[in-house]
Amino acid sequence: MKKLLCALIALTLLVAGAACAETLRVGMECNYAPYNWTQAEETEDSLPIEGGGYADGYDVRIAKRVAEELGYDIEIVKTEWDGLVPSLLSGNIDVIIAGMSPTAERMTTIDFTDPYYESELVIVVRKDGAYADATSLADFAGAKITGQLSTFHYTVIDQIPDVQKQTAMDTFPTMIVALNAGAIDGYVSERPGAESAVATNPNLTYVEFAEGQGFETDPADTSIAVGVAKGSKLTAQINEALATISDEERTQIMNDVLAAQPSAE
Repeated sequence: MKKLLCALIALTLLVAGAACAETLRVGMECNYAPYNWTQAEETEDSLPIEGGGYADGYDVRIAKRVAEELGYDIEIVKTEWDGLVPSLLSGNIDVIIAGMSPTAERMTTIDFTDPYYESELVIVVRKDGAYADATSLADFAGAKITGQLSTFHYTVIDQIPDVQKQTAMDTFPTMIVALNAGAIDGYVSERPGAESAVATNPNLTYVEFAEGQGFETDPADTSIAVGVAKGSKLTAQINEALATISDEERTQIMNDVLAAQPSAE
C-alpha cells in the first residue's frame, strides 16, 4: 500500500508539474512572409494561432527554439502590426517575435533582446518596370515609392532624391497588390521579405545597392530582435536561448522558410 501511495503521489506531482508549465504568448502579424504567415493546414513546423489557423515562418521557428530551450509552452497571438507594442504593454502578449527592429523610438517604450537576424534594405519593383535596372537611390528620382505604416522602411524613402513618396500601407501583401496593379513603382523592404515576394510573384524583382549607393541606416534598424516589456526577466532568458542558435543555423532556417512559404497563386 505504501508503494502504491508513493506511486500515486509521484504521478500527481508529475501531472501537476506538467499542467503548471509556463506558456509564452508570442505576438506577430502572421502576414509578413518569410518572417511569419498564416496557413490553413498544420505542418511539422507550424504552430496553432489563437482563434484558428496555423502560423509558420522564420519568427515561428525561432520562437519554437526559444520556447524549447526555456521549457515553455508556446501560443501564437495574431496581432496587427500597430497593435503589437500596445498588446505587449497591456500584458496581452509576453513577447513580440514579428520581424521587428529595435529602433531607438521603440526602445523608449519596450526592451529588446539581442538580434536574431540581420539584413539590409532593398526596393521591390516590377521586373518589366522602369526601375528594374536601377543601381542607386538616385535612379529612383520621380518614382512612386511607399513602405509599411509605422516602420522605418517608410521614413528612409525621404533619402531618395525627388521621390514621389506615397501613402504608407498597412501590410506587405497590400503593397504587392499595389505594385502589380501599377499604383506604385516600388516599396522598401528588407531583403528576406523581398526574396519572399519575388519567389511568389515571378513578375517582381528587387534592387540591391552597392555600398554608398543605397539607404543610410543604423544597424539597429536592419536588425531583428524579440520585443519584451521593460525590465522583463525574459530578456536574459531569451538571450541565452538565442545564443544556442548559430549563425549557420539562422541562415539555414531562413533558407528553409523561403522554400516552404505558401505560393501566391
